[in-house]
Amino acid sequence: MIPGLDGLRAIAFLLVFAIHTDYLNCGWVGVQLFFVLSGFLITGILLDMKEYLPKKEYYAKFYGRRFLRIFPLYYFYLLLMTDISNWLKSLAYRPQKMQTFLDQAPYAAIYVYNFFYASASFEHTPLLEHFWSLSVEEQFYIFWPLLIMLTPKKHLKKLFIGAILGGLGFRILYTVVYKIYPMPFFHENMAIALYALPFTHLDAFGFGAFLTRYEFKKPKLQLAILAVLTPLLGFGTRYLTTGSWTDTLSGLGYPFAMPKGGQYIWGYTILNYLFAVLIYLIIREKLFVRFLEHPWLRYLGKISYGLYVYHFAVIWFAGRVIFDLVGGNLTYAQGVFIQTIISFIITVLIASASYYFL
Repeated sequence: MIPGLDGLRAIAFLLVFAIHTDYLNCGWVGVQLFFVLSGFLITGILLDMKEYLPKKEYYAKFYGRRFLRIFPLYYFYLLLMTDISNWLKSLAYRPQKMQTFLDQAPYAAIYVYNFFYASASFEHTPLLEHFWSLSVEEQFYIFWPLLIMLTPKKHLKKLFIGAILGGLGFRILYTVVYKIYPMPFFHENMAIALYALPFTHLDAFGFGAFLTRYEFKKPKLQLAILAVLTPLLGFGTRYLTTGSWTDTLSGLGYPFAMPKGGQYIWGYTILNYLFAVLIYLIIREKLFVRFLEHPWLRYLGKISYGLYVYHFAVIWFAGRVIFDLVGGNLTYAQGVFIQTIISFIITVLIASASYYFL
């Protein structure tokens, strides 16, 4: 593993954990960081395999490794939560919440949950809704190896830039079509529907893929400019569209799904590019590597898949126990703080066991 990337995975997870515990409204961008990282790592693996392996072995080895890496934990969680939901439903404990999971689990089982998430039928469930991104990843794993194999080496840059422009182009096209024909089968909030669709994130994977073979000019200067310009653009957009820039202070101007000021079109590109430059500096110039190689961050990054899969359900159950049993004696802030600490510890323990046994 390239030094620093496990630590970066940990940061990505901690961002997602922070939004699901109501501490950081911009924490959703951790998923974008995961996508850019995936584009970089998977493309690098595929290009190396393409160079040294015959076509049959290329596909067998890649999909075989993905199968062993992803499916055991993924389906274990779905089966475990199905059993727990049926049991709790039989006890009449929040039966509607349990039924929502049971109704939606089949979509996750065949890796099309992101399309269901984007639909008008979607209902929020912390037991499953974060699985939309795992569906996007799996769809990327299905089609990207084919494109890498079919694209001659001299045309790789065109493929990567095409993916980058394709993500932006899809978001523009979707917005135009939605304005003309609202598409009632999709979520009524256009920004949320866009958020879950796989084509929205083509530029994240494209930027990651670009990193594998090509250079960024003056990356440190670019990162410094982006670090200042990105939140300024976010807060400025919020102010122009809502009259306030402090309404999303913890979102750094980029609240979940970025529903205002066309951010759902251009915001992804800026954030994905920011993460691409950051990853480039980590892998090429070792920026922040000393911090990212801290043993705790490296460990959290190593088990980050399990952390991501289990965390939202653990947060929800921890919250129900705390607020149902002792909520009357706590302020909301105290309850959330205790919920966050307990759920983080439990998630790390479960993900660690899962990593070693699954």
